[in-house]
Parts: sequence; structure tokens; C-alpha cells
Amino acid sequence: MTILSAVPSGPRPDLPDMHHTAEFLRMKGLAERGVANAQHSLGFMYVNGQGVAKDELLAIHWYRQAAAAGLEQAQYNLGVMFQKGQGVARDEGQAAYWYERAAEQGYAPAQYNLGWMYAKGQGVKADTAQAMHWFSQAAEQGDAGAQHNLGMMYETGKGVPQDVREAITWYRRAADQGYARSQFNLGLRYDSGQGVVRDAQQSIAWFRKAAEQGHAPAQFNLALRYDKGQDVPQDSQKAIGWYRKAAEQGHASSQFNLGLIYDSGHDVIRDEVRALDWFRKAAAQGHAGAQDNLGLRYEHGQGVERDMAQAAHWYGLAAEQGFASAQYHLGLLFDAGSGVAADPAGAVGWYRKAAEQGHLRAQFDLGLRYEAGNGVAQDYTAAMGWYRRAAEQDYGPAQYMVGALLDRDDAGMPDPRQAYGWYRKAADGGHALAQFALGLRYDTGHGVERDFEAAHFWYLCAARQGHARAQFNLGVMYASGQGVLRDLVLAYGWLQRAAGFGVAAATRYLERLVLRMDEAELTQAMRLAPEAV
Repeated sequence: MTILSAVPSGPRPDLPDMHHTAEFLRMKGLAERGVANAQHSLGFMYVNGQGVAKDELLAIHWYRQAAAAGLEQAQYNLGVMFQKGQGVARDEGQAAYWYERAAEQGYAPAQYNLGWMYAKGQGVKADTAQAMHWFSQAAEQGDAGAQHNLGMMYETGKGVPQDVREAITWYRRAADQGYARSQFNLGLRYDSGQGVVRDAQQSIAWFRKAAEQGHAPAQFNLALRYDKGQDVPQDSQKAIGWYRKAAEQGHASSQFNLGLIYDSGHDVIRDEVRALDWFRKAAAQGHAGAQDNLGLRYEHGQGVERDMAQAAHWYGLAAEQGFASAQYHLGLLFDAGSGVAADPAGAVGWYRKAAEQGHLRAQFDLGLRYEAGNGVAQDYTAAMGWYRRAAEQDYGPAQYMVGALLDRDDAGMPDPRQAYGWYRKAADGGHALAQFALGLRYDTGHGVERDFEAAHFWYLCAARQGHARAQFNLGVMYASGQGVLRDLVLAYGWLQRAAGFGVAAATRYLERLVLRMDEAELTQAMRLAPEAV
């Protein structure tokens, strides 16, 4: 979320720059005769070292003189000095006091700063109604920062009933003055269609206006669109250019994305060193994705010397921020005692944190642990709960395990029909164990009507993925002509494969099969045996 605009960076002169010592002497003479405008100008000259050596103490002296005389610019600048601790001890209470004196005279910059202090509770008690009042006063005078902050208050409903359309009105007034933050916020609204009719081109136009002023979040958003080809023609070079502009301002997500681009070599020469440099920059700012990425690099020795302790360090930083992938990776390290002391309970704790955020592998691994009683008390109901959460995200291994638990009598939840449904989901997704389970069900008529042709189909799917028992069963089916035309050559090929994977029954069956084959069949089978079936 966009934060309230900050206080201006320093005193405002409200007069042209002065460069000459003669001018300083003239101004000093007028100031000493009590001319408030001259006192203010003299203070400004001392602050900036214009025509005289810089001296913040003397600047404070002359600002006080002019402020006491009621000059609003001097009251404002004195407030800035107190807020920043320039020439005086930092005192936000005094800053608010002087801002209020100037604000009550209608000085818009002071009204804006006073609103900001009420919004943040700095120097005064936080008061959204007062913040709203002073921002409104400054906004009506055209202060773009105040207009933006009014937009923020209406958007969030802070101190005023939430009203997105009113927020957009104020953002637009500030944006039309070139205020980058409001231009960015308008871009977001047109992108989401919140409070306005969605208009991708308007969104891009406002992002571009803000980006060209150096607004890093707008540069990042523009880069994302060129990167993905979203609402603009895909252009990796433009994406990289905008990412770089934002990254060089310290925008962590841009730094991370640049790292990904250089790491993948997508439309750039792959450069692991540059990728690592950008990942480090983002990670140092607390970007959880970059921290997790660094952890992976240290774990696998990718571009750095393998260091499991460093892997654990970076995973830990990201995990503490709630980054699910890092939580899962950290759990694996605690499980293995790699880079950290082995801690099965700690591993389960991290798996659970990741799983509760929807991390598939964490949910699946928790299911495995509860089913086996590994590091936790055995609990088939809990296992089923975690398997289902992963299965509902179309994770094939979890879909298979749901089916397997529903197939077991000892798990206390037998349901052959439901089991079939989950096996089918996993099998349709290419899961070999599920394909074999379906083949077996059709082969034996377990929970379904017996169907040797369907059994052959699913065995074949699993066998082609290297499932040894499916290969054996296929061999038997071809040898007997069950669900398929009898073919001793194919039977030989599948049985030989199964035997190669260590299925003892296949070796014995092959010995009997050879006795049934004529010389031509055996020759053909021996010739085809090394090839894929």
C-alpha cells in the first residue's frame, strides 16, 4: 500500500536563489532593522550558505525573529528545522507548534506537514480527523502531496467513510500536477477496475508517467507488463530496462526479478554472477523469495561453494517472514540434520507452517508422516486431511495416497468407490502407481466391474513409465490373451523388462513362456528385446 507522502526535504525559500555577498549585506541590514521578510531570507541564506558561510544556529536565530513577527514562511521553515534537528535539538512538538502557526495563516506546505504529523502521531497525539482537516486545507490550495494523502484516506476509510470514487478524484487532481505517487495509484485503479471502468491503456499510461519520474514501484509494474506481455507487446529488453531503473533505486522485487532473468538467460546472456549479485541485494533488504533462492544456491552449490549452514541461515530468514517454500526447505534440513542439528519435531513444525499456507509438498509430506507415525503420533485421519488438501490442488501423488488410504481396511475409512475416483484423477494426470492400481482393480473386479481391456489399458500406461509389476501383468495378459490378442513375442518383451527390474515371478514365467514359443517367435522376441515395447 502506498504510504502517506513524507515531509518536504527542507526549508522553502519562496524567493529566488541569492548568490552575492552584497545581497547578503543588504538583507542583513534590513533584517537588523526588523523587516520580517529580510529576517526570513537571511535565515534561508545561512541554512544554505548563500552569500555567507553556512550557519544553522544563525539561521534559527533569524527564522525565530521572522516567525515571532508572524511571517508564515519563517514559521514553516522553523518547524522544518525542529523536525529535522537542524541547528536545534530535534523536537517534534516544537515543529508541530510552528507548523500550526503557519497553517492557521493558510500556508499550504505547513498545513500539509501538520496533517502528516497528526496522521503519524508525531509531535501531537494521532488524530485522523485533524489530519483530514489540514490535508483538506492544503489540498484545496492545490498541494499535490495533500491531495494524494486525501486520496489515501478516502481509499482506506481512515478518518472518513471509505469512498473509492472520491479517492480517485483526489488522486487525479494530484496526478494532473505530475505527482508520481498519485499517478501510480491511478494506474493501479485502472488496472483493477476499482472505482473506475477497467482500462488497461489508461493504467499503462499512468504507470509510465510515474515511472518516467523515477517512481520505483511504477517502474516495476511497467517492467512486469513488458516481461509478461500483459496489455503491451512482450519486450524483454524494455522489461529489463525498467527493472534495472527500479532495482538501482533499491526496489527489492525488481532486484529479485533481474536475478531471475540473468539466472535463466531469458533474452539476455546468462550470467550467474550478476544473478547472484541481484539476489543478494534483494535478500539483504529482506526479500523472502531472494532469501529462499540464496538458500537453494548454498544448498546445491549453485554459483557458490556448497554451505548447508548458509543455506539454513537464508531459509530461516525467509521462513520467519512466512515464506512457505523456505519453511518447507528448512523443514527438510531439520529432518536431515543438514546445516542444523537434526530435529524431527522442528521439521514437522516448519512443514506444518508451509502446509497451512497451501504448500503442496509440505502437505503431502505431513500426510506421509502421519500415516507412518514418523516424528508424530500415527494418525490416519490427520494423514487423510493433509493428503486431501494437496490432492484438491491436483497433486497426483497426494490423489493416489487418498485412494490408497480409502482402499485400506486398517485405516478405518474404507470406501472402494471413492478410492477409485481418486486413483482415476491421479492416473489421468500420469501417476504410474495410480495407473497400476486402476489396472489391478479392473483385473480383479475390486470395486468396479471386471474389465480385462480396461485393465490392459491402465497396465500399459504404468508399464511404459517403468512400473515393473505392471510390466509383469502385461506380459501375463499377452501370454494368455486376456483382454488383448494373444502375442507371445510381446509377452516375452514385457516379462523380460519386469525381470530386469527384479520381479522374480517374471523370470520364472519367462522360463515357461520360452517352452511355448516356436523358433520364429523366439528369434523375433530376442531381436526385439533390447528395443522399447
